[in-house]
Amino acid sequence: MGRFPSFGRFLFFWERRNHFQNRENKLLIPKGDVNNAGGTSAVSYLATHDSSGSQTSSTLSSHEESTRASSRNIFTSRALSSSWSDYILKYLLITSNLLFTVLGLVTLVVGLWGLINKESFAQEKISGIGTDPMLLFMFLGLILALLSLMGCVGALRENMCLLRTFSAFVLVLLVVQVLAVVVLYSLQGQIENYLRSGMLAAMVRYQDDLDLRFIIDEIQTGLQCCGADTYRDWGINVYFNCSAPGVQACGVPPSCCIDPLENGTVWNSQCGVGAQQLDEFSAQSVIFLGGCLGSISRWINQHSGVIVMVVIILLGVQILTLFITDRLLQKIRWSRAQHAVYLQSLQ
Repeated sequence: MGRFPSFGRFLFFWERRNHFQNRENKLLIPKGDVNNAGGTSAVSYLATHDSSGSQTSSTLSSHEESTRASSRNIFTSRALSSSWSDYILKYLLITSNLLFTVLGLVTLVVGLWGLINKESFAQEKISGIGTDPMLLFMFLGLILALLSLMGCVGALRENMCLLRTFSAFVLVLLVVQVLAVVVLYSLQGQIENYLRSGMLAAMVRYQDDLDLRFIIDEIQTGLQCCGADTYRDWGINVYFNCSAPGVQACGVPPSCCIDPLENGTVWNSQCGVGAQQLDEFSAQSVIFLGGCLGSISRWINQHSGVIVMVVIILLGVQILTLFITDRLLQKIRWSRAQHAVYLQSLQ
């Protein structure tokens, strides 16, 4: 090999050439195979791409479904958690307003019946209808019925406009009542004068107005009193005045009598005839001597605790009504907002 260096290099080069040719032959693929391989690879690539796209879309769709499901679950759980208390408050408001609606209608019918029965709408009596107690009954019954019906329908239909109007009217009435209580407390020294003037005016119309006669008779019988300050106050009435020509002159109504029932069964309308002509010693065995204003004051002092309790209960019922109405309005707004979110999640 030392003599033939060039021949050794030639053999080495030839072996390397054969080695590379064999290597290339192994790597070469026939044309048909190449096409098949390329098609297969392309198909496999496309399949891989499609599979990856389908996996991505399925992942997105599953994520959307999970989001919708979670939103539905949240909506359902919150609705169920607040449903019982809200339904109880709602139907409590409906029931109470329905009862007050019936009460208002009954009061309205009684007032209207009283006005029609007394023929207060007649031309000769229409001028005095403003002081008729039945007109007050009719007015209060109408206001109570309309207001309660508004609250009942608003709660039943979950109408926010009716509920807001109902709440505003209740709030106004509550404020007016609180102001009335404050005014009455601050003017308690002048209330007696107003009561005296009112009772004297009612005594003047005792024979002409059946409602006033009924009210005065109930007060005098229940409180065992006669007149405003004394039994001689009945002289202000034209029929009981001593100058009157009738049989009742110088007398008092039978409700002033200690025993107005003859033989315990029949109402004796003549028991108070001539009572104003008697002195107090003689009259005390026949009629009540004390006036009704003093009896009313004593009754108020004796039942002041009950009166305060009734006032507190009435104001508390109205405050509770405002609270329930506000809670129902919040529930309606929340339900509508949750429903809007639920609809958006479905899109």
